[in-house]
Amino acid sequence: MAETGPRDAEIRDLVASTAILGRVSGRELWRELLLRLTGGRWPRRSGWPVVPRLATPWQDTVSNERICWRMRAANLRAHDPDDSSVRDEFVFVVDYQLCRRCRIGWVEQPHTLPVYRRRGLAAAGLAALRWENPGYAWHTLGGHIDGSPAFWDTVGVGVLGGYRPRRVCEHVTAGG
Repeated sequence: MAETGPRDAEIRDLVASTAILGRVSGRELWRELLLRLTGGRWPRRSGWPVVPRLATPWQDTVSNERICWRMRAANLRAHDPDDSSVRDEFVFVVDYQLCRRCRIGWVEQPHTLPVYRRRGLAAAGLAALRWENPGYAWHTLGGHIDGSPAFWDTVGVGVLGGYRPRRVCEHVTAGG
C-alpha cells in the first residue's frame, strides 16, 4: 500500500482498534433529572465539562458541547520533537445520543483533523457505534450535512436511517 500521508501505519492501527475503548460515564444524574423536569431550562452548565483523556486508542466520554450527549473520540499518541514530550490528541471526534425506547441513535458534528481525513477514522468510529448498538436507526440533527453530503451518502449505505436528518425524539434532549 502506498503511503498516503503522515503516520499511515499508526492510523491503520487506530482504525483497526475500535474495540480498544476506554469509557467514563461523566453523568451527573441529579443534573439530568432536573434538566428533564424543567424541559432543559435548569440547571444550566457553568463552564465547559471536563473531558478526560484516557490511555486507550478510542474513548467514550461526556460530550464537551451537548448536555446529556456522549462523545466518541480517537486518540493518537503524538511525540513533540521540540521538547521530547508525548501527548494524546483527538484526531477524530463525534457527539452521539441514543434513545433506547425508540431505538434511534443520532450523531452530530463529526470532526477529523484535516491531516488525517479520508483515511477511515470517521467511518470506523461510526461503524463501532452501530456495532455496539445493533438494531438502531441512525440519524443526524443535520446542522453539519451541507458541507459533506458525499461523506454521509457513503457512510449511510446500508445503515438503517441512513444518517439522514431527524429531530430528536421527546425522550432525549438536543442538548446545546
